[in-house]
Amino acid sequence: MANPTYQLLQFETLRGWDADDHQAALDVYVSTCGDMDDPIWASTCQFAKSGPDPKEFFERFFTPVLIDDGKDALFTGYFEPELRGSRTRGGRYQYPLYRMPSDLSAPWLTRREIEETDALGGQGLEIVWIDDPVDVFFLQVQGSGRVRLNTGGMIRVGYAGANGREYSSVGLELVNRGEFQAHQVSADVIRDWVRDNGDAGRELLWINDSYVFFREVNEVPPDKGPLGAMNRSVTPMRTVAIDPAYVPYGAPVWIEKDGAEPLDRLMIAQDTGSAIRGAQRADIFFGTGDLAGREAGKIKDGGRMVVLMPIQAAYAMLPDIIE
Repeated sequence: MANPTYQLLQFETLRGWDADDHQAALDVYVSTCGDMDDPIWASTCQFAKSGPDPKEFFERFFTPVLIDDGKDALFTGYFEPELRGSRTRGGRYQYPLYRMPSDLSAPWLTRREIEETDALGGQGLEIVWIDDPVDVFFLQVQGSGRVRLNTGGMIRVGYAGANGREYSSVGLELVNRGEFQAHQVSADVIRDWVRDNGDAGRELLWINDSYVFFREVNEVPPDKGPLGAMNRSVTPMRTVAIDPAYVPYGAPVWIEKDGAEPLDRLMIAQDTGSAIRGAQRADIFFGTGDLAGREAGKIKDGGRMVVLMPIQAAYAMLPDIIE
């Protein structure tokens, strides 16, 4: 972890601050702030639940803090995919989602080693069998999803753990090989390339050593988002995944995303992911299903991310903070 620097900002310097729906952000903040153990955050949460004017609440109790680790800001998008599956193996349903093995040690086997040796087979760890290995791969990247069963009904799965190996971007690998330019790469492009290239497509997926295990989370109502890192449902376009080494779970985060479709919005840091590393790295949750996936796949933009810290916590960082 790089030694970060901190800079206090004023709310009037946040692009588009006055135009945002602060009530929507407050509702999401309240959904998880009770899980924050720090007494400073707890007292802020208590007042948030009393029904304050939302904009005044954030401006009164928080200070915008720009955290910089020397790396450019990068915003991407993620979503909850829907897959097709079966509780039993057969026909086109040949690709399992696994529960976490009880004897797992980190780092464990790589993705290639797990799949080539069938290292998890015969242990009763299969939750469900999926009809497409590329869908399994992308579900592992997203961390959670829904599976529509061939017998009817649906189950939900969420992140349970991983093999302790580093995440590597297959999109970046295609760019490095000269197959595409960076702006051309999206989830759909990667899917098509893998499916069109047989064994070479499988080899491409194996460059990502990281392998994710799942658990069933059917207690989450269908109208709610999947569980994030705080074990609470995430909210489309108000939940952001961050690096908890820099940003506390549950903190309000002001997003200024550039690109073809700029976005200025107050979100809540309720999730993380294996590819989310750095003080200015964030992944925006777009929702569930194919449309959300297409929208999320378009996002690869710069900008800046500003964390709203309780005033006492912000000033406790002194003398590191530069005003």
